[in-house]
Amino acid sequence: MSEPNYFGALENVSAVQTKAAGPTGKLPLSDEILRNWSSGDLFGLTQSVGMGFDPRRVLGDQYLILSTQGGVRNPDGSPVALGYHTGHWEVGLLVQAAAEQICKNEGVPFAAFVSDPCDGRTQGTQGMFDSLPYRNDAAMVMRRLIRSLPRRKGVIGIATCDKGLPAMMMALAGCSGLANVLVPGGVTLPPAVGEDAGKVQTIGVRYSRGEMSLEEASLEGCRACGTPGGGCQFLGTAATSQVVAEALGMTVPHAALAPSGQPIWTKLARDSAEASRQMVLRGQTLRDVLTDDAIYNAMLIHAAVGGSTNLLLHIPAIAAAAGLKRPDAAAFRKINQLVPRFVDCLPNGPVGHPTVRLFLAGGVPEVAWHLRELGLLRANALTITGQTWNELIDQWITSDRRQICRDRLAQADGVDPDEVIIAPAEATRRGMTSTVCFPSGNLCPEGSVIKSTSIDPSVIDEDNIYRKRGPARVFTTERDAIAAIKGQTEPAIQAGDVIVLIGRGPLGCGMEETYQITSALKYLSFGKDVALITDARFSGVSTGACIGHVGPEALAGGPIAKVRDGDLIEIEIDRVSLSGRVDLVQAAEAPESSAEEIFASRPPHPGLCVEANMPEDTRLWAALQQVGGGTWGGCVYDVDEIVATLQAGLKARQGQ
Repeated sequence: MSEPNYFGALENVSAVQTKAAGPTGKLPLSDEILRNWSSGDLFGLTQSVGMGFDPRRVLGDQYLILSTQGGVRNPDGSPVALGYHTGHWEVGLLVQAAAEQICKNEGVPFAAFVSDPCDGRTQGTQGMFDSLPYRNDAAMVMRRLIRSLPRRKGVIGIATCDKGLPAMMMALAGCSGLANVLVPGGVTLPPAVGEDAGKVQTIGVRYSRGEMSLEEASLEGCRACGTPGGGCQFLGTAATSQVVAEALGMTVPHAALAPSGQPIWTKLARDSAEASRQMVLRGQTLRDVLTDDAIYNAMLIHAAVGGSTNLLLHIPAIAAAAGLKRPDAAAFRKINQLVPRFVDCLPNGPVGHPTVRLFLAGGVPEVAWHLRELGLLRANALTITGQTWNELIDQWITSDRRQICRDRLAQADGVDPDEVIIAPAEATRRGMTSTVCFPSGNLCPEGSVIKSTSIDPSVIDEDNIYRKRGPARVFTTERDAIAAIKGQTEPAIQAGDVIVLIGRGPLGCGMEETYQITSALKYLSFGKDVALITDARFSGVSTGACIGHVGPEALAGGPIAKVRDGDLIEIEIDRVSLSGRVDLVQAAEAPESSAEEIFASRPPHPGLCVEANMPEDTRLWAALQQVGGGTWGGCVYDVDEIVATLQAGLKARQGQ
């Protein structure tokens, strides 16, 4: 292959222009504008017409459409350059629809993009070390972009997936003095025949264990995404974040989980642009919407749908960005004790419907209606529509949209919508339990998290309690753990084991997501008989007896750092009371010693260390978020605490 000739002659040198005529017409300036506007505001008008905008319209109200768009598409949708994932592949169509609506009302639309990574693509790779830290970085860049358009009236934020959408919510909340509206980017459809995007991520481990053929793995890996755009088909972090955005009142009604690329989806962008304009006309801003009641409703609806545990990191971060009190583990526990899960959606059961069915069954408005009937929803909370939840629900229950969507679900899939969003009393009768439990114990004195509703029912005792007693298998990297699960190292993981994965919290590697492990345990034939305990976090699609967010993390001195292979671990999770414990009950080498004696005498695991490949900027994120409250505080930057800590450190060093 020959090298390109960088300095060869141009084919048509006369086509290289050195000057151009510039835009025609003139700016509609006034004495008041010239005397009082800043030079930046005036130069902005020059830039706008320089890009081809009609100078006669240049003084219209400015709106920023901020999205997570990724990739470059041809007009027919085929790729010029790929995006990282389907979640940001089609959102440019939403940007276009919103811009057209703004222009229809003589406004001036601006568009900016802060793309986002794919947690699915980075599972088991070094890219996962950047996943959670990216959220804070993106939120800061988004806020800077918002502030860098000084004359904007409002922001239409369009985002879909695991980190881009929480970042967008944090950015809009942090600039809440504007008419900000969020547009969830929707979901991809499941394939007509094949596995969903959660299950397909386990083809490697199932093939390695001889539970599927090469041909089956090749086929399933090709067809899992039924359509090219939207978030995954399960109620993971992406879909849960869409639900939470609507529950917060940040979206137009019935926005979360719409099928990407379809007319009902693009209409949301046009409606959202109009909603922002109406907010301006009413003199309303997002600050009027984001209240303590809004945070409460988000936690309530999160529990009702059985959402991702990652929102325990994101909801407090959104609250912090809005200047509200951050909910803690006790607040989440209290709400989960109030409301049983009554939505049947992947990855939870009993059936596990794809997210588009949840949308067609009524989505967030239908769930909110049930919660109002239970007396739990704070229905006087305001939404960006200018209406309260009470007013929206009253309209929803008799609306054409509700009837049409529910009828379509029955016609297209043969599914009764009341089997997707189940009446709460009926859900309780069927044994559906609350979503999230927060076990404590001598291995997690600061707490931990398990999605107790998704433990395999066959390993739950008759009293609705999961009990597990087994030997520890300790790993300090996810690579080693997944190799043992695949049977590539000896001894391989087997039924009865308790995997203890340490050093994977913020300080160790940026708090990676361990979906490689949790998905393998779900889909391997013996996986339901294995438990996992870790200071890492989980994907929203994770299921099983998987306990994460263990605090303190191993590298912060947590007792989990002192577990050794063969130690006897005991786990008990009450899915009704949402109480639980995770204890080391017997040491492998000293059965007669108490746990307290073991923790006092043992050093940390010899393999425990900061990930060698952890990026420097992720290390900085880990240090800063620890000062801001750590994982139980949402992994946010508490500027006052960081400044105080730096000042104290400087004084101490000067004293030395």
